[in-house]
Amino acid sequence: MTQIKVVISGGGTGGHIFPAIAIANAIKARYPQAEILFVGAQDRMEMRKVPAAGYEIVGLEISGFNRKKLLKNISVLWKLQKSLRKARKLLKGFNPQIAIGVGGYASGPTLKMANSLGIPTLIQEQNSYAGVTNKLLAKKASKICVAYEGMDKFFPKDKIVLTGNPCRQDLSSPHITKEEAYDFFNLNPAKKTILVVGGSLGARTINRSIIDNIDDLAKANVQIVWQCGEGYYFKLTDALLDKQDTEDIHLYDFISRMDLAYKAADLVISRAGASSISELSLLGKPVILVPSPNVAEDHQTMNAMALVVKDAAIMITDKDAQEELVKTAIATVEDESRLKTLSTNIAQLAQHDSANRIVDEVIKIIERK
Repeated sequence: MTQIKVVISGGGTGGHIFPAIAIANAIKARYPQAEILFVGAQDRMEMRKVPAAGYEIVGLEISGFNRKKLLKNISVLWKLQKSLRKARKLLKGFNPQIAIGVGGYASGPTLKMANSLGIPTLIQEQNSYAGVTNKLLAKKASKICVAYEGMDKFFPKDKIVLTGNPCRQDLSSPHITKEEAYDFFNLNPAKKTILVVGGSLGARTINRSIIDNIDDLAKANVQIVWQCGEGYYFKLTDALLDKQDTEDIHLYDFISRMDLAYKAADLVISRAGASSISELSLLGKPVILVPSPNVAEDHQTMNAMALVVKDAAIMITDKDAQEELVKTAIATVEDESRLKTLSTNIAQLAQHDSANRIVDEVIKIIERK
């Protein structure tokens, strides 16, 4: 195949954007002349991250439904109609051979219009609990690439392919050493390291649980690498200045070298987004998951439970985090046997080479067209 044209749509969070970019990179690696157009939501993270990765993106004026203030959905519906018209115009102009949806606000209108124009579609469902939009889009999708077993309760079984979630390709380089990671974050190799991440935007509950129990962490023989999110950084920096013995607390608004952060970590504290879980599985990292309650259909709890039932992760609910998170983290990181069990079990759930496996499905669909 000499030339292919692909639309990739979705975003909103790093959990949607990084898999999308990984798929695009895998297409480009195989077909350097491929034309790839991203369609995202205006004013969302993808409008910055996608161009930074070297790809063109067009934004739709779209937002999610407000489930608490129903009157606000009048403007949401107006934006949706506008986005459908713009998506149709974009697709007719670009004329792709396939449209890929990775989740997020923009994927709905883009894939709906692709279906109406006879353009084949592929859905990449990252979570263990499918969202409403993907369940609707699945009816006309050619293939649905999933990361968890048992997804036939949401999608037609004959369309499902278990591929796993594509991850950032730089995370698992065999050339990175623990010593390099320790040097980068100015860590003490003699101490256990806990990596705290709340997703690319930060997580209020995790941040509050850490800062409110910082004295317990300071007393323990551990060190913390903590990505708190840009919106929390200055307030937490000020809070740390008022605390004693915090030289082992390394606070960052955003960690650009997550490969080194994971390499240094003996234990990770994280939300239970699908991409984060896929990364942790590939790296075999022991993890305490704190599912966000602010997501559709409580899918992060479902993601976490898929690991917990296999003793591949520890889960602490958002409401219990303030009381239990730091206490559990200290006990776990000091228990070498527990760390080894969690590492072994989560590694067994990893799906390798996911981006290329998804591209295999993309090419099969294009060749059938």
